[in-house]
Amino acid sequence: MACGSCGTKPNGCKSNGGCSTGGCNRMNTYDWLVNLPLADSEQACRVVEVTFNQGSRKDYYRNATLHLLEKGDLISVEGVSGFDLGEVSLTGEVVRIQLKKKGINEFHTDMKKILRRATDRDIEIWKQNKAREKEALIRSRAIARQLNLNMKMSEVEFQADGRKGTFFYIADDRVDFRELIKIFASEFKVKVEMRQIGARQEAGKVGGIGSCGRELCCATWLTEFKSVNTAAARYQNLSINQTKLSGQCGRLKCCLNYELDTYLDALQGFPENADMLRVSRGTATLIKKDIFKNLMWYVLPESNKQYPLTIERVRKIRTLNNQGVIPDELEAVEVVSSKVKEVEPEFVDVVGHISLRSLEKADKKRQQQRRDPRGGGGGNNSGQRSNQQQQQRPNQPKGGQGQKNLQGGQPQRNPPGGQGQQPQKNLPVQKSGPQQQKPNPNQQGGQRPQRPNQGGNQQGGPKGQNQQQNPQQRMDPKGRPPQQRRPPEQPKKDQ
Repeated sequence: MACGSCGTKPNGCKSNGGCSTGGCNRMNTYDWLVNLPLADSEQACRVVEVTFNQGSRKDYYRNATLHLLEKGDLISVEGVSGFDLGEVSLTGEVVRIQLKKKGINEFHTDMKKILRRATDRDIEIWKQNKAREKEALIRSRAIARQLNLNMKMSEVEFQADGRKGTFFYIADDRVDFRELIKIFASEFKVKVEMRQIGARQEAGKVGGIGSCGRELCCATWLTEFKSVNTAAARYQNLSINQTKLSGQCGRLKCCLNYELDTYLDALQGFPENADMLRVSRGTATLIKKDIFKNLMWYVLPESNKQYPLTIERVRKIRTLNNQGVIPDELEAVEVVSSKVKEVEPEFVDVVGHISLRSLEKADKKRQQQRRDPRGGGGGNNSGQRSNQQQQQRPNQPKGGQGQKNLQGGQPQRNPPGGQGQQPQKNLPVQKSGPQQQKPNPNQQGGQRPQRPNQGGNQQGGPKGQNQQQNPQQRMDPKGRPPQQRRPPEQPKKDQ
């Protein structure tokens, strides 16, 4: 994404910042005086801070031209026997504060000057020489290895016009690179400058992500590197683990010094010379100081249990020991955690409470198929039940409740087992439904009358019942199945 003002792509971390916000550069300084109006323009600061190589190097130049420069502008400045191209990072009164901080005189006569705004020709030459840096770094490492020099080439930076090359290297001891300079000058056709840097400066040039998840401090804002030792970790009650305390440079992390002053101020309230306390059970040894809870943790020789003591109790035991009195117990306090304990949810049996719609739809579809009048016959149980009812009523009239299943005008019976047959397609299918029927007086007492099944050519009732067909039922004169009707009433017998 391009910047809003200059239209160039962001450098450095490739963020979406603009030239006015400083997102195009790393190691940038926020200009908090940019909108401050000036009473006298002649007293404004004429010095401009310029960055090179994506913010890895900064320098100050005097603006002797009449151009009004802003943050993010590409300018051509004085170089070694030529010109160099950089980017404006700070202008105005903030530059004067930075000069005072670094001890640079604003009106020094040896300060280099700004030549002009960068032209298209300057930018083209600068890009061509920048493209040579990666290949030159690989070649320089191979040459140093051939000469058996105990050094590591870290970075190569060419001037914008290609007349000077700066080679950054890391070495533990003094290195004689006189022969190396001659080979570099003949190989790359530039004026060679060798500059030694440390491991922290190399990590700042390379960049990366720290164990905290943020960009390295040395690559974003840290410019002064102070010495860090293991005493800073001991004051903060950190375990002396070289792997966890070391950064990407292989040295102790610079952030160990950030909170060191706060820990030292908090430790002033703890008693001194309280590493050993004598009690009746033995000599207690101090293992940790907790500045957040104002507790001191001790351990006895016969066990590994840790005993937290308050500062007042430690001072009291120390006073008794100085008087020659040995107390019986340490009187450790109980440490209560302020963290709310999470309650684990109980197991709930949800079998039968959760229904799946897909299964419900399948069940409904299966039930509709059973109720469909065009479906197959019912089960064996319903057929057996209907056979038993027919045996109990051998003298049933011709107009009874039986179901007709005619194929080609001839009556047929269902095979044993209650399995129905497929209906004929040329016969009309009538809607089935239960219909009330008057009880038959000829039925024996205690027997339940059977409801007729109005299926016409239907194979089974709503519950899948298949009854045996009566071959003595009457036929329609035209050969069609008769409409189902109520059975005729039987004449009453004389008593």
